[in-house]
Amino acid sequence: MPSPLPERAQRFVFIGLIVVLVGAGVYFSTGGFGGGGTEEAPVEPEVSQGENGGSAGAPNGLSSMEPSPLPTTAEGDVDVLEWFPFQEEELRVAGTTAKAFAEAYGTIDYTGSPEAYYDSMRALATDEYADVLAESSRAGAFWAEMAEAEAIAEGRAEVESIRTFGDSSITFVVTAQSITETANREFDEELGEFAITVVQEGRTWRVFDFQPADAGQFGEE
Repeated sequence: MPSPLPERAQRFVFIGLIVVLVGAGVYFSTGGFGGGGTEEAPVEPEVSQGENGGSAGAPNGLSSMEPSPLPTTAEGDVDVLEWFPFQEEELRVAGTTAKAFAEAYGTIDYTGSPEAYYDSMRALATDEYADVLAESSRAGAFWAEMAEAEAIAEGRAEVESIRTFGDSSITFVVTAQSITETANREFDEELGEFAITVVQEGRTWRVFDFQPADAGQFGEE
């Protein structure tokens, strides 16, 4: 019967078996020493679209898409009328109404009645303003004196600028003049500048307010 291995030899055998087992484990875990295994590609995270079509994965909610440049117009090609909430014809009619009112204000036939004079302006005014026209005119204060002189005044006016405008109102600055003839002489009176606000009523424009331009009148405010 063979004699058992010495205790020291047994230890060497045991250590050798452990080394073999560890090496085998490394071999199988790496797919063999040839490295024939394939590595899986990393999975890219899905990017969801936000409510407004932007990328939910973009920082601070910004879209990852390139922005579309805002179309611009060269200075020489700008149509300034597009900045107004009115068509060109509407601006022309509104300005003509303001001009006609200033002319009616300076046109007075003192040989007639004050009522006829006010009616010429009432025809161009809103119903609300027509009721206070007699209070805004100074003609009645010296009507008797001018009637005795058989005075007749012709009003002239010119639109100078647009002061302000709203969705349905425009305030024009208008220069007015009155040329008066009497039995003895003729003289001019510079009436000055007036702020005349017109409001849109359907397809027509009516005078809503009328006062000296330096009074700070700004339309419907």
